[in-house]
Amino acid sequence: MTIKRRVTADEHLLDSRRSDEWKRKASWRVMKIQAEFVEGFDKLEEAELGDAIGVYGSARTPVGSEEYRLGVELGRKLGKAGFSILTGGGPGAMEAANRGAAEAGVKSVGLGIELPFEQGVNDYVDIQLDFHYFFVRKVMFLKYSCGFCALPGGYGTMDELFESLTLVQTEKVGKFPIALIGTAYWGGLVDWLRTSMVEQRKIHPDDVELVLVTDDVDEAVEHMGTAR
Repeated sequence: MTIKRRVTADEHLLDSRRSDEWKRKASWRVMKIQAEFVEGFDKLEEAELGDAIGVYGSARTPVGSEEYRLGVELGRKLGKAGFSILTGGGPGAMEAANRGAAEAGVKSVGLGIELPFEQGVNDYVDIQLDFHYFFVRKVMFLKYSCGFCALPGGYGTMDELFESLTLVQTEKVGKFPIALIGTAYWGGLVDWLRTSMVEQRKIHPDDVELVLVTDDVDEAVEHMGTAR
C-alpha cells in the first residue's frame, strides 16, 4: 500500500510556488505561528522545568544498541544531577534520553514536530508539545535549556547542534555548555573544524573549544553543571 506523503506547514510557508496562496492566507498563517509560540511558552512555563538539558540524537538509533544504552545512561545521570530533559520526543536516541529521565524521576519533555511521515511521541515523555514549524520548536529548545548534549545523529542533530553553536559563538545567547557524546562518531567532525575551518580562518581556534567531545557520560554531566 502506498502511503500518501503529507504536505507540512513548513512546506506551505516556504514554498515560493504557493505565493498566491500565501497572499490570501498570510494573516491566518502568522496567527498560527503566533499561537504555537504562545502555547509553547505557556505550557513550558507552567511545567516549571528548572534547569533543563536539551538532548539531540538520531531517531534511527536502534533500541538495545550501545548508542541507545548511552542515551538512557545520559538521561538518567542528568536527571540524578537535578536536570529536567528536553528532546524532540521521537524514537531512537530521543526515546533513550527520555527513558533515562523517567528512570531518574525528573520531568521528561518531548518537543514533537510535524513531518511528512509521522513518527509519534515516545512512551517516556510526560510533557508533550507538538509543533508545525521547526523554527518555533528550536526557540523552545533554546529558551528552556541551559545546556545541550548531542548523541550520534543525522541532519536534524547537525542542524540543532550548529544552531546552538552559532548562537553561542556570536554571543546572541549566554555561553551554555555543549557536549558531543561519542568520540568515534564526532571526532572526524571536530578534526574537520580544526583542519579546514580554523586553518582557513573561517572560525577562531577558540571556537572549537565551545564544544566538549567525550565518551564519558559523567564528564558530560559535569560539563552541563557549568551552566549553573
